[in-house]
Amino acid sequence: MAVKNIFVFLYQWLFFVPVFILLTLITALTVIPMASLFGSRFWGYYPPKWWSRLTCWLALCRIRTSGHENLDPGQSYIFVANHQSAFDIFLVYGFLNQNIKWMQKPGLRKIPFVGFASEKAGHVFVDNSSPKARAASIKRAKEQIVEGVSMVIFPEGARSKDGKLGRFKRGAYLVAHDMNLPVVPLSVNGAYDVLRKGSFRLRPGRMELVIHKPVPTESLSEAELSALIGQTKRIIRSGLWEKYREVESGEWLAENGKSNRRIPL
Repeated sequence: MAVKNIFVFLYQWLFFVPVFILLTLITALTVIPMASLFGSRFWGYYPPKWWSRLTCWLALCRIRTSGHENLDPGQSYIFVANHQSAFDIFLVYGFLNQNIKWMQKPGLRKIPFVGFASEKAGHVFVDNSSPKARAASIKRAKEQIVEGVSMVIFPEGARSKDGKLGRFKRGAYLVAHDMNLPVVPLSVNGAYDVLRKGSFRLRPGRMELVIHKPVPTESLSEAELSALIGQTKRIIRSGLWEKYREVESGEWLAENGKSNRRIPL
């Protein structure tokens, strides 16, 4: 085990990190001019897709996906996924096989080259500083979801501290409801073990992406969004590995409409 840890440490800092930085620069410097000149539909998706795939493979991760048959390539969706790690982005971007945009934290805009490339690629930086700013972010997101292009949103809003599900926010569901788009739950497994929040230690391993069936929103009223949130959260949990499914003690299941009970999902 000690020999393996030493090998992974040397591999990470002498090979993976330099190559990852180089690939990131090449991808950003490709996306910025090409998306500016020819639009983001192709150039905002395919270069980052292969950047993400190469990152997963360079991290020595074994990838498994399932559920692609549930999707129509010509349909726009709102994808909602659990957020275990920064590697969630590489896994979903690289292996979902749908043309997607992301709703991102505004802090990512400050990353040299990457922030500007993300903007040119059509990703949306969410501004939660005020209700007006938040509404403007949602409006920009809607403008990107056209002609089979979809949006990926982490409803938890932040990476998990322990790999398990946290509280889901309503933003993704409001976009889906307003645009009458199906919501597709995604279960991300293994990313937490590969790179945990707050850690710089890479742990090569297995990652899995489970694509669940779309959940329609056409007939839902805004008052029924809480039930939709609960439904998609249960679906995501059903696709998680056992060690990620545990419900934290005392979790209130408001999404089940049982605000006065505590029961395991």
